[in-house]
Amino acid sequence: MANEIYEIPVKTIDGTETTLSEYKNKVLLVVNVASKCGLTPQYAGLQKLYSDYQAKGFEVLGFPANNFMGQEPGTETEIKEFCSSNFDVKFPLFAKVSVKGDDRHQLYHYLTETKPETDVNDGVMEEKLKGYGSMRSESSEVLWNFEKFLIGKNGEVAARFAPDVTAEDTRLISKLEEELNR
Repeated sequence: MANEIYEIPVKTIDGTETTLSEYKNKVLLVVNVASKCGLTPQYAGLQKLYSDYQAKGFEVLGFPANNFMGQEPGTETEIKEFCSSNFDVKFPLFAKVSVKGDDRHQLYHYLTETKPETDVNDGVMEEKLKGYGSMRSESSEVLWNFEKFLIGKNGEVAARFAPDVTAEDTRLISKLEEELNR
């Protein structure tokens, strides 16, 4: 089942139909991203993490999603330009997907079913979102933009991080290094 993730069809931000098979035997951080979110500055930390660890077999994979208050309204071309000009993003970006609901992309269905609970989540962000009337319909659902799934070299979901856990967070870095050293 672990290799199942590599067979899921995805589309690059440039429109090429592909799968994640080219990332086999690497550690991956799959992130649903958005350009108009309070967490958008996380792009900078994700890019730094990518730069620091790519040579060791690590990839950040960004999946734009417009599921949360319309915070990713742009086209793929606009998203790519925004990421490049504002954050010098070099990590792979993919076409916009839905990360929750009836139209949830197969990748996010797999991720949330395989790892239904967030490993690192102090609950602060979820409580804040509830105050704005934004609540998950099921506990396994992606909470917000910039939720992170760490995939080990073996293709298994090794950890899931809440959106407010940044790329600089020692808990994320520790788990990343642990997976790289397996």
